[in-house]
Amino acid sequence: MKTGEIIQLSDKYVMHTYGRTGLAPVRGEGVRLWDAEGREYLDFVAGIAVNSLGHCHPAVVRAVQEQAARLMHVSNLYYIESQARLAELLVQNSCCDRAFFCNSGAEANEGAIKLARKYAKQKYGPERYEIITAEKSFHGRTLATITATGQAKYRQGFEPLPAGFKYVPFNDLDALRRAAGPQTCAVMLEPVQGEGGVNVATPEYLAGVRELCDRNGLLLIFDEVQCGLGRTGKFLAYQHYGVEPDIITLAKALGGGFPIGAMLAGEEVAAAFKPGDHASTFGGNPLACAAGLAAMRVLLEEGVVQNCARVGEYFKEKLTALKNKYSFIKEVRGLGLLLGMELAVEGGGIVDRCREQGLLINCAGGNVLRFTPPLVITMEDVDRALEIMDGVLSTM
Repeated sequence: MKTGEIIQLSDKYVMHTYGRTGLAPVRGEGVRLWDAEGREYLDFVAGIAVNSLGHCHPAVVRAVQEQAARLMHVSNLYYIESQARLAELLVQNSCCDRAFFCNSGAEANEGAIKLARKYAKQKYGPERYEIITAEKSFHGRTLATITATGQAKYRQGFEPLPAGFKYVPFNDLDALRRAAGPQTCAVMLEPVQGEGGVNVATPEYLAGVRELCDRNGLLLIFDEVQCGLGRTGKFLAYQHYGVEPDIITLAKALGGGFPIGAMLAGEEVAAAFKPGDHASTFGGNPLACAAGLAAMRVLLEEGVVQNCARVGEYFKEKLTALKNKYSFIKEVRGLGLLLGMELAVEGGGIVDRCREQGLLINCAGGNVLRFTPPLVITMEDVDRALEIMDGVLSTM
């Protein structure tokens, strides 16, 4: 099918829940995509931080092919080898002891909300159920996770919403102290907010949050769905801060392009879940876990995280040079290869013009250009992306 035919068919039969661009990729390899007409794009979106190893990484492709020919799905009533091995790998590279597998970041956060409430009720009593999150956060699209999300636009039209959530400004420890009360059971934060505009937590803030949680018997949940798994130049973003959470949620990059999510927790907290308390039909299936195991081994063993840190620093320097050149660029921020460029103007038109020139980027919050390229990009890829961006920005 040609691009126009794909768009026409989608517009006719698929629900209109996405504001799509005029692009219909049909093939990907590494950091590049191609449409049906053979036009090439440099992909600095990577499925919004999903394709961290680039498109169709050979190790992930091979793992999926081999596992699909052997066993794709069985019930979680049985033991699954690839699930156990992936859980082991994640635990050994984090501060947690156990993993629960699901299919998405929203499901991982839904599980974290349930686990935090179950733990608090068992330990402190039924009045503990409230979770505090940050303004500009994003935690998913289920009814509970849009309620946890600190952006009103995602909640509008879906009322009545579940009770038990409060929002405070990000990086404001005093506001968090004031919000915490006898009903609070947990604080849920993204160490780096992605959808909210690439806002980075300060070390002082996260250290203070950890101390507040310890003093008040609250659980600390880090949503690392977007910022985790190498994206910031560390395997997990909390490792920049010397602060360990009680629960971590993961997804996006975990499967190297294949859908899978996970919730990690320490032994004491994880023990609050008993058989029947939480489950997922497809969560942790053999095929998804084989993909995840292959992707994480490449990430950890082949220098991908180190490449992210090195190239991310170079990319940030180049974006800062653009800021110094154009007065409508307000700030460049982020960690590793989760970077944002805040503008004094709307960013949608820039995204469109970059796509027309063969560069795929993204805009968060209306005026923050967000860059989440594959972690395997080179400095030459960055130079080409910046050449296109500079050309587009010069026309404004």
